[in-house]
Amino acid sequence: MGYQSDLVAASVKSFLIELVEAVVIVILVLCITMGLSSGLLMGAILLLTIFGTLIGMKLMAIDFQMISLGALILALGMLVDNAIVVTEGILVKSQQGMSRRKATLNTVSQTAWPLLGATFVAVLAFAAIGTSQDTTGEFLKSLFLVMAISLFLSWVLAITLTPLFCVQFLPKAKTNRTADPYTGKLYQWYRNILVICLRHRILSLVILAGTLVAALVGFSQVEKDLFPQDSRNQFMVNYWRPEGTRIEEVSKDLGQLEHLLTKFDDITATATFVGQGTLRFVLTYEPEMPNTSYGQILVTVKDSEHIDRLISVLRRDLPDRFPDARIELKKFRRGPGEGAQIQARFMGQDISILRKLSNQAEAIMAEDPLAIDIRNDWRQPVLTFRPQIIEAAARRLGITRPQVADSLAMNFSGKVVGIYRQENTLIPIKIRAPKEERESVDRLHDVVVFSPDTGSAVPLQQISSELKTKWEDPIIRRLDRRRTITAGCNPLHGTADTLLSKLRPKIEAIPLPPGYALEWSGDYEDTIDAQEGLFQMVPVFFLAMVFTVVALFNGARQTIIIFLCLPLVSVGVTAGLLITGQPFGFMCILGYLGLSGMIIKNAVVLIDQVDAEIRSGKDAYAAILDSAVSRLRPVSMASITTVLGMLPLLQDIFFVGMSVTIIGGLTFGTVLTLLVIPILYALFFKVWRTI
Repeated sequence: MGYQSDLVAASVKSFLIELVEAVVIVILVLCITMGLSSGLLMGAILLLTIFGTLIGMKLMAIDFQMISLGALILALGMLVDNAIVVTEGILVKSQQGMSRRKATLNTVSQTAWPLLGATFVAVLAFAAIGTSQDTTGEFLKSLFLVMAISLFLSWVLAITLTPLFCVQFLPKAKTNRTADPYTGKLYQWYRNILVICLRHRILSLVILAGTLVAALVGFSQVEKDLFPQDSRNQFMVNYWRPEGTRIEEVSKDLGQLEHLLTKFDDITATATFVGQGTLRFVLTYEPEMPNTSYGQILVTVKDSEHIDRLISVLRRDLPDRFPDARIELKKFRRGPGEGAQIQARFMGQDISILRKLSNQAEAIMAEDPLAIDIRNDWRQPVLTFRPQIIEAAARRLGITRPQVADSLAMNFSGKVVGIYRQENTLIPIKIRAPKEERESVDRLHDVVVFSPDTGSAVPLQQISSELKTKWEDPIIRRLDRRRTITAGCNPLHGTADTLLSKLRPKIEAIPLPPGYALEWSGDYEDTIDAQEGLFQMVPVFFLAMVFTVVALFNGARQTIIIFLCLPLVSVGVTAGLLITGQPFGFMCILGYLGLSGMIIKNAVVLIDQVDAEIRSGKDAYAAILDSAVSRLRPVSMASITTVLGMLPLLQDIFFVGMSVTIIGGLTFGTVLTLLVIPILYALFFKVWRTI
């Protein structure tokens, strides 16, 4: 038996370990690049931010779970951005001869509002998921809340405790009023490259545009997948006998199957459910509706890495042992989504035509060797026996059709006549005919129906002429009040999008009679619904981001420069996905939205520095060069800490897509911030070399 509480505790423990690893990585990077004192100072600010975020989570009733802890790890690199900018400004001004107190006040007054605006933009980038009304939005809402709490708290600490710690604990810097603090080889190397790019600005942008086109072409080769499989050490065995099979036969088969599973050394426990699935013990589990021909076995293994091999062996052997059954071996998923991953939904009126259309779609699926678990949700027709009631004879005896149906149900299925309470358990009391009287259809005429007029029981054969047999559909599903049958399958390996791209043209070529329609559901519909729920609010928050940036700079050109960089980030994203082989899913979309906030935040800090230096009277061309060089370390450090802080999430199957998206996009985005933004600034403001 597997205990959900143990699995949750193990998952939380794993995430806490990843969180500690990420914190240690970020602090080590800060100590190496910013110096031991500065690194420890910002590490202390990072820890205070984390502790404050945990308090905020407690106040907002956000539990420790996969999404909230993953959000905290995702935010780590961003949490030190503000502190890096403030600490860097204080250090540079102190080295230039300014007193520590004056340098602190000057830096905070200069950067507080730009940093607040940049932080607000970063939070807005995640806001769309927090306000999505889709099930995916509900699933990921805590990610937005944790990001918002931690980022705003990081800004508060950056302009309060960070300056205080700098004044109290940083060692006194060597002052030189005339020396340039940016004379190191790295600074000079970057300055020379920037001068070349500014000199050949048009050529640089053309090269960048070509790179963007190549990235868009490369993105077409990236596989698509809504959510990945779960890494829990359990999988499901869904067992279906032909519709109408007695539940006792299904129970007997499941007993044999369960005995077979216990022979595998890798399997530690099984739990069997007959007639329906278990209770929803995890958010992404969708219980099956009650059905006598259905059963499910939850299988627990020693290690989740063994599941694929076990499923492969069972998928090969079980059809020979249970030839009359359809057996589906299914791993848990880490996100919303139910049923088959690929579903073709046919809607219309005539049952036979819908059956024919579904059979055609299932035949197309069966032709592809990568399609497995092929079925439809109406299942098989069932042979029924219908006594033909003689209306005149029934009326003379005062017998109605509902009374006949009630008698037949009591004789064969049983009728609940009471409830027996055993402690806290309620057991239904059923009355039905003895076993030998209900095992054969030949005994159907012997069923008696009570006549209220005569006060006696009347054999069914007295009020019926014959028994007619007919194949009927016991399950008829409807969607929007229209009869709907859904043919579905799963991919043997790879993503559902890859298999769908092969099946879709063939299934859509099936001729549909007038009044009939085909729709795609499964992962395809889930993806559309999730994206619609997400992007429904994206325009609102995107405009809020634009207005925030416009308010910061009181100008449109700076805003245009910043937002022109966002599409170019796809170069790094595409490269990261292609190199790692990760599919592009919903978490990658969310990662891209978060990435846009990070890029905007870095760009805001750089452009604000350029504008400040120009306002101080410096030549525009020199201001661009000096500002870019002065922001080399803060921007690079912000990117490096975020990228390295994401490394632990590469081990998590749910967050790996988002991690790759942010790591690839932010790595290239740093180049955008340090090279492309100065080029665009010079181009938009018509700045040419004067020195």
